[in-house]
Amino acid sequence: MGNNRNTVIRSMHDVGLSAWFGGALMGAVGVNGAAADVDKPTERSSVASAGWGKWSPVSTAAIAAHLIGGTGLLIAQRKRVRDQPGAMANTIAKTAITGAALAATAYSGVLGTKIAAAGPVPVEGATEPSPDTTTEVATAQRQLRVLQWAIPLLTGVLVILGAQQGEQQRPPRGLRLITRATKNDPLRLARRLG
Repeated sequence: MGNNRNTVIRSMHDVGLSAWFGGALMGAVGVNGAAADVDKPTERSSVASAGWGKWSPVSTAAIAAHLIGGTGLLIAQRKRVRDQPGAMANTIAKTAITGAALAATAYSGVLGTKIAAAGPVPVEGATEPSPDTTTEVATAQRQLRVLQWAIPLLTGVLVILGAQQGEQQRPPRGLRLITRATKNDPLRLARRLG
């Protein structure tokens, strides 16, 4: 990546994060929402579990791409992160939020596995127990109700912080004007100042 362009690792970082965010949000709205529409209450959690099970390998690949890309960007941009005002704070915040999103995603998977293993338990929806739901499944569902929104929230914040870092990498306005003014005639600025 010769000329300070990190297109491949930046793409891995951004596309991975986009899939993580979008998949989590679609799952909360689409998969979990659709499960509540299944006629038989004892099939609702298994429908949601099947949907999340199909998404899980893709989600894992997306998260891995994001982490590999993020690590690559951090290595490639380490001097900027160290020296540029605000870049270190942004990087620390992104790292902490990424850790929280990873923990929430992993724990969500554990809870989903617990619900799936319980078999055909009557529920109102993927994250809503019914009065007939077992205590163990109901507890897991209540936790998933929070996590289903926490994951897109955390990953959405990561998207915003990534945009902020992109803005930090842009040259200051004055430098852009000087560059534009001297593009065709490098001595033009010297004549104007002299």
